[in-house]
Amino acid sequence: MKLKASCTLTVTAAVDTPLVAMLRPRSGAAQWIISDRYELHPWVPTTEYVDSYGNLCQRLVVPRGEMHIAVEVTMAVEAQIAVAPDAPATPIEQLPDDALLYLLQSRYCPSDKMAERAREIVGDASAGYAQVEKIRSWIHHNLEYKYGVSEATTDAMDTLKLGAGVCRDFSHVGIALCRSLQIPARIVVGYLHKLDPMDLHAWFEAFVGGRWYTFDATQEQPVGGRIVLAYGRDAADVAFISDYGGTPLKVDAMKVQVSALEDDGAPASSPPPRCPQPVAGTESHPV
Repeated sequence: MKLKASCTLTVTAAVDTPLVAMLRPRSGAAQWIISDRYELHPWVPTTEYVDSYGNLCQRLVVPRGEMHIAVEVTMAVEAQIAVAPDAPATPIEQLPDDALLYLLQSRYCPSDKMAERAREIVGDASAGYAQVEKIRSWIHHNLEYKYGVSEATTDAMDTLKLGAGVCRDFSHVGIALCRSLQIPARIVVGYLHKLDPMDLHAWFEAFVGGRWYTFDATQEQPVGGRIVLAYGRDAADVAFISDYGGTPLKVDAMKVQVSALEDDGAPASSPPPRCPQPVAGTESHPV
């Protein structure tokens, strides 16, 4: 399917502020860029690089005052995400080198402390996809989706204690539980078609059966129509804006839109189901 997605935001800097943004997707096996546009007002020199997780990053200095950033992409993406209920766990010795990183505990995913809880949740499910699906389903049915419960420092164990959170928190719990079972898992941020209210979204992927599979604990069923912006160990790696000024950058306004297109480029019509999600977030001086 074809999706047109856009993100516009206004930021205010008290002083000239170095910034790294993750607002442009990359083409890959599950998505392909048909066209894209990136605008800055006022314009400033900008460079791009690919970080250690394969994410496309934009590097610039926001001048003192107000800046408007606008990104628009047209993408070919999968209408349905792949599912494989019988996919087995991949033996550690057969994991790709770049998947090993996602077995380790991280800032928001203290997986080294969650093995007992993970075993309780998965029960006698077969090692691999079935275990991850048990975890996803448990989060969906046992944690409340609620704004204002979590904050920037909330990790997966905090979310379990609180019993509530938002998409980023749900993803952290899923990732940490998977890693505690020696299943590589990573956070993903991007766009999701039909999200209501529309915003940037977070979910997670797990490596089983020799490949990465998508899991979204905010959804009742597997849902496609996703544009990936960034991958990482947890939210610290995938903030759409990371600023490095003496005074934190202020995000004054942000608007996200996603629409399906027909083959001729005209908008496709379909009623959107309600599925509230929050923005993935920003980081000041991430560690």
